[in-house]
Amino acid sequence: MDKNININEDTEGTYDILQNAAGEILIIIKHRRGGPENPRFVYDGGETALLYRSRESSVFLGNITDDARSPLKIVDEILVAEIDGDEVAREYLVPVRIVRNLKAVLS
Repeated sequence: MDKNININEDTEGTYDILQNAAGEILIIIKHRRGGPENPRFVYDGGETALLYRSRESSVFLGNITDDARSPLKIVDEILVAEIDGDEVAREYLVPVRIVRNLKAVLS
């Protein structure tokens, strides 16, 4: 990945959003227990998003910077890498679902 377009904290730690020259998006989060089951990235174009990993595990991403918002709105999928220490514990493709209002979906 070529360009770091966001470094922020979610409720459980730091995450990174990176974009390469081809426009592909990589999101790096810390390793979580249990693998993803039918994961989805739910986003409304604003400063927050939800990475739904499984019925038991979701990751809230807050304070998404302006630089990251437009790229996130135009991709069909993202690559998620879960990091455990200095190692990639797992990586997986996640479809992006754009919604009108993320808060309404979460209610």
